[in-house]
Amino acid sequence: MKRKSFVSQIGLSLGALVISIASVHAQVPLSTYMDSKGFIDVQALTCAQLANTYQEDADFLAIWYSGWYNGLAKKHFAHITRTKSGEHEVIVYCKAHPELKVIQAIDVLFKNEK
Repeated sequence: MKRKSFVSQIGLSLGALVISIASVHAQVPLSTYMDSKGFIDVQALTCAQLANTYQEDADFLAIWYSGWYNGLAKKHFAHITRTKSGEHEVIVYCKAHPELKVIQAIDVLFKNEK
């Protein structure tokens, strides 16, 4: 009985390890999406691409999108806490809707906020 329990625990541990390794390999650097000149078309970036980047790349994009939208609204300030919580909301939404572009996800969340 003890041997079965031990073998089951080993199997579960290995399964968890395989899943965690697979998810680590699924992440790619943001530079993967650059064109030959080093630019990323932020209007074409998909939710699947955002969800598969490293956290620091997602943080960078959140700040960039925040600045872009604040610039469009002629606002000249940054609300750090709101940007961080907004980033989390966008990533959660993007994971549920990987087929959308990031700007479409942001648009939906903006409209739901009003």
